[in-house]
Amino acid sequence: SEDTAASRLRLTGLCFLLQSLTIILFAVFVRYSPESSSSPCSQQLNCSWKNQDLGSQHPRFRDVHLQVLLGFGLLVAFLGRYGPGSMAISILVVAFAIQWAVLIQGFLYFFPNGKIYVGAASMVSADFCTAAILISTGAVLGRVNPVQLLLLTLLGVTLFSINEYILLSLLEISDSGGSLTVHTFGTYFGLMISRILHRPQMGKRKEPQDMGHQADVFSAAGTIYLWIFWPSFTSATTVRNDAEPWVVLNTFFSLGASTLATFVLSPVLYEESTLKMVQIQDATLAGVAVMGMAGEMLVTPFGALIVGFLAGLIPPLGFRFLTPVLRSRLKTQDTCGVHNVHGLPGILGTLLGTLLAALATADAYGDRLELVFPLMAQGSRTATWQALCQLCALPITLLLASLGGCLTG
Repeated sequence: SEDTAASRLRLTGLCFLLQSLTIILFAVFVRYSPESSSSPCSQQLNCSWKNQDLGSQHPRFRDVHLQVLLGFGLLVAFLGRYGPGSMAISILVVAFAIQWAVLIQGFLYFFPNGKIYVGAASMVSADFCTAAILISTGAVLGRVNPVQLLLLTLLGVTLFSINEYILLSLLEISDSGGSLTVHTFGTYFGLMISRILHRPQMGKRKEPQDMGHQADVFSAAGTIYLWIFWPSFTSATTVRNDAEPWVVLNTFFSLGASTLATFVLSPVLYEESTLKMVQIQDATLAGVAVMGMAGEMLVTPFGALIVGFLAGLIPPLGFRFLTPVLRSRLKTQDTCGVHNVHGLPGILGTLLGTLLAALATADAYGDRLELVFPLMAQGSRTATWQALCQLCALPITLLLASLGGCLTG
């Protein structure tokens, strides 16, 4: 009981310390962005924000925020042992991650005249960062305490922002829905921490996937939220009011096909007659992770269906064949299976984005080329060069995530 008292005090102290620190930093640096300012347009926001009034951003910000809290929050709640407790912890992570992300991303992007100007754009950015941290949390859930999760968030947000800055501002790749920045980074960052924290006796416990009725209720709610809000999430940084949002359509087609893929495979791989809700939820996530980078590109509707279907095959096959191997050989205990659900589909999405960048032509894209590949529209980069940059971003992300995960672990 002395231990628990000490750990409770540690949590109190850390929360107080971090909140005090953010309040001081906010006081010194953070200001409201002037409504009509010609604010420096960060590459990450694809320069589409500056053409809009902030009023049109609020519904989009609300959708992204709901997605992070409800979609991800309910996803971690399917572990019967931890259920509502893990939801409470995910809300703690969200509460701190958003404040910290506004600061770190502000220093990297929105930092004219030594002040961070916050508006709807920076809040959407912070929510994207928070989503990546929640994915990392999924890999270590149940094996870390709230104090450790806050430290994971502190380092994770910083590394995420640096990775995103390298990819979007220095390499200037197109990754609006975060196949690389959110899904791939979040997964491998979490998996490396999970590997470092490996404890042999943990493997003997019951699988967190077999948690019965309560789990299905949480998963069902989480899955429905994902279906409703994820198209807004992938399109939050791209949509121009006058452009038909390809990314929304592609995400929906991908979602549908990946769900069907689960119904194709699960009856063959598992003996149960009825599908578990968790499996449908995994398919939904895989279908959107794969569309993060390619969503705004010319995937074509049938292409989105094909890619979604392929992504939907990954989680059932991964859980059946790959996870046991990773657990026994590499000693990664991936509580929520983020590798199958976010990691591999995120890498598939990156390869798809690379292919589509290589095939992009001004004729096919028309005016939209400037939105998706601004450098190609200006003529300062060829399609092949853009595709190479998209591809180079993958090893950079994996390296940063792995090294950062080792350090954090």
